[in-house]
Amino acid sequence: MATIIVATHKEYEMPKDEVYLPVQAGAACHERLSYTGDDTGENISGKNDRYCELTALYWGWKNLDTDILGLCHYRRYLGNRKWWKKKKERILTREEIRQMLEEAEAILPPKRHYWIETRESQYIHAHHMEDLVCIQEILREKFPEYLPAWEQMLKSRSGHICNMFIMRKEHFDTYCKWLFDILSEAEKRLDITGYTDNDRRVFGFLGERLLDVWMMTKQIRYREAGMITLEKQHWVNKGMAFIQRKIKARQGNRPYLK
Repeated sequence: MATIIVATHKEYEMPKDEVYLPVQAGAACHERLSYTGDDTGENISGKNDRYCELTALYWGWKNLDTDILGLCHYRRYLGNRKWWKKKKERILTREEIRQMLEEAEAILPPKRHYWIETRESQYIHAHHMEDLVCIQEILREKFPEYLPAWEQMLKSRSGHICNMFIMRKEHFDTYCKWLFDILSEAEKRLDITGYTDNDRRVFGFLGERLLDVWMMTKQIRYREAGMITLEKQHWVNKGMAFIQRKIKARQGNRPYLK
């Protein structure tokens, strides 16, 4: 049995394939939608403003009995590379997922390439360096075997983002336990009182970086699928935001991790 959680915060047209389960992320904090909420059973739904789509992942990990678990977003999916088809027709089907997992242990989106900066500098320019320092300290204390992969991830100019993946049970159980152990510890140590609403999503942002760290350390065999984005991308706005972050970072002259 396979279940791909579609994390959403609003009503939206969902895939027809029954492998996809729409889950309202942060249901405990918002007006209830028609979808399954992540606020039943064992959950962290009330932390959605800090964990983003990871509250839906946590709920699935703790409450679903499934052999394969995945996470995507209401507007972003893993898909096949049949570019001549309509976007919605390219979203991975149950059968395509099964076939891909016969050859690999996980399915990930294509890497995002940053080209002119590392993942470390990109995070520091966009968020708070203290977040990375905190995770590094936790890894050093509790999971030192992951430090080489952490350092490699920071120096890399590309990586898997959006907390999107599909894994078999033995792997998602191991990954989720490790991930939420680290994030719950970081939650105790980080003071985010003065963070903006966007930066308060810190644990979701950190989860994106930790996925590659876990994959590299565990040497998980994976295949990349296409990224199917259903909504129009505002590249001009994104480009302007990128430039503004770079200017602000230069003015602040913030140091890097050592």
